[in-house]
Amino acid sequence: MSIAAIQRDIVEEFSMFEDWMERYEYMIELGKSLPLIDSKLKTDENIIKGCQSKVWLHAYLKDKKLVFTADSEAIITKGIIAILIRIFSHQSPKEILEANTEFIDAIGLKEHLSPTRANGLVSMIKQIKMYAIAYQTQQQS
Repeated sequence: MSIAAIQRDIVEEFSMFEDWMERYEYMIELGKSLPLIDSKLKTDENIIKGCQSKVWLHAYLKDKKLVFTADSEAIITKGIIAILIRIFSHQSPKEILEANTEFIDAIGLKEHLSPTRANGLVSMIKQIKMYAIAYQTQQQS
């Protein structure tokens, strides 16, 4: 499934909820469904800088697609990273780098997050794109 199609699905899912309390509950559920990251990957090297709570993100290449695994200590943050992993995991580095993140505005996510969580969201996306750059460069050499 393409990144744009996954984003459309997410926008549709969020539109089913009446208010932001329901949307937060949904994000918490998404976080709970996030596959557990291997505890060996919970290293300082995999911590995303710029997040208030600890968020670990790891990526590896499988069949020319990036696969992400992540975890967070905070339940809302874990939900946010779960959404991002759903969108960007199993996509090529090129597709990740070319993708927009308009779904964030479409579901109203950034405006309903505290400033520190909104900064964390930006940091998570930046780190995902940094992995894509690194793996794209590796594939070209």
